[in-house]
Amino acid sequence: MEQLGPQILRQWIDRAAARDPDKAFVVSAEDGRTLSYGELRELTGRIASYLREKNINAGDRVALLSNNSIEHLLAYFGVLAYGATICTVHVEMNRNQLDNILPALKAKLLLCEEGLGLDNMLATAAAPCLPLGAFNDTRGDGFFAAVNRCGPSDAATEASAADAAVILFTSGTSARPKGVVLSFRELCCNAGPTAAGFGLAAQDRIYDFRSFNWCSAQTLSALPPLERGATLILARKFSRSRFFEHIREHQATIATGNPTTIGILLNSDEAAPELPKLRFMTSSSAPLSVDEWRRFEDRFGIRVAQGYGCSEIGWIAAQPGEARRIGTVGRPHGYHRLAIVDADGQSMKLGETGEVELGGLDGNAYRTLADDGAIRIDSRGRLKTGDLGFLDDEGHLHLTGRVKDLIIRGGVNISPAEIDAVLMRRPDVIEACTVGVPDKLYGEEVVAFVVARPGSALNAADVLRDCAAALPAFKTPKHVVMSAELPKTERGKLDRKALAERWGRETR
Repeated sequence: MEQLGPQILRQWIDRAAARDPDKAFVVSAEDGRTLSYGELRELTGRIASYLREKNINAGDRVALLSNNSIEHLLAYFGVLAYGATICTVHVEMNRNQLDNILPALKAKLLLCEEGLGLDNMLATAAAPCLPLGAFNDTRGDGFFAAVNRCGPSDAATEASAADAAVILFTSGTSARPKGVVLSFRELCCNAGPTAAGFGLAAQDRIYDFRSFNWCSAQTLSALPPLERGATLILARKFSRSRFFEHIREHQATIATGNPTTIGILLNSDEAAPELPKLRFMTSSSAPLSVDEWRRFEDRFGIRVAQGYGCSEIGWIAAQPGEARRIGTVGRPHGYHRLAIVDADGQSMKLGETGEVELGGLDGNAYRTLADDGAIRIDSRGRLKTGDLGFLDDEGHLHLTGRVKDLIIRGGVNISPAEIDAVLMRRPDVIEACTVGVPDKLYGEEVVAFVVARPGSALNAADVLRDCAAALPAFKTPKHVVMSAELPKTERGKLDRKALAERWGRETR
């Protein structure tokens, strides 16, 4: 696999702008604002001039605290094409961890969308902080106003393919969100195979509402469209009432989604839409049940192409809707050299279930951000994803579960340990254990089991109020079960599996 640095991004931008400078690269689904490929080339050149003026170099970090917008995508690509490191932070999901995240990032520049309620925190930041502003602003005091006062240039750092391109934070695969570090090589090598896997071409218009602070949207709906010269229809967030309307209005040919989106639409009173341009819809981030998959296709007449990826690598497997195989996540990208391995790391036969392992980039270092801001190497060469699955005799990947106990609610990873820690803050709680239980809408829902100190008047309502005050809504338990004792494993550890089974028995 060719080693690709930031220069390949500039080549993709230049190629698309030369071919059709007036073609839309990004269109805002809500208000129709458009950024053309010609404007993308000019503005990334202006961003390069600004970053050079501010002495931003290879490896220097620019933190982006913003929701979906044209400005978000433009800042993202401007920093990447210049050759610095863009750090995307989902403020809503990670708000209660920002006091850990921002010091660890040690950013040289902070860019922040206005109105996020971060003024007090950012006032104490060590790095300069600028509001994003509008991408066509020339008079304000925000980032884009300053950028637009610079002339376009070919300024670039000397970043190599192995240098950090993106630092992004997971939705909580541990008590603290994990900062995943992706190199330019990892990021850029994934774009072409992902586009090919889903059959994305220059004439496609892909609709996406998912957060572009996360890997999945970046590596499906940002980089592959740029590599192909396609168009992104960008929504701020998911809207049940406007989902099909956006697709129809902007003539999207591919729409993105996840099992929660599909569940919400299935549980709505939405009529089957007439969407003659739409080829298919994607689903990822969590397993989609075969039953819901078939019901969605039958009701709405829209094919669903399930894919698979992870933050540490990008997209791993994909399938176009026209050739989708229900029950699979498609064929793995060839360059990953994916294998199904047993507990000893030995490859397993077709049809046998084991852990998904891959590592197509020779000698690649898979890296995360340490609390002190240093980049640490977690593995080299090959990486186990923590997912269980098997390959069938036609090369399609089937996922069957997770190695660890993560709760996946609506495609968002939730650490039970983080919720346990909040529950244990109360002095009248002596034991607490959080588990994921099946849920028709979100795939899994959060349930906590609590043992109160003898004589305490603590009840479930009290615990729920405490959790709601300390946790984001998506992590707050849906139910709290007060218990006399909690089951333990032979080694004395809390037995989450037994509790999940108990929930299943008692709620039948």
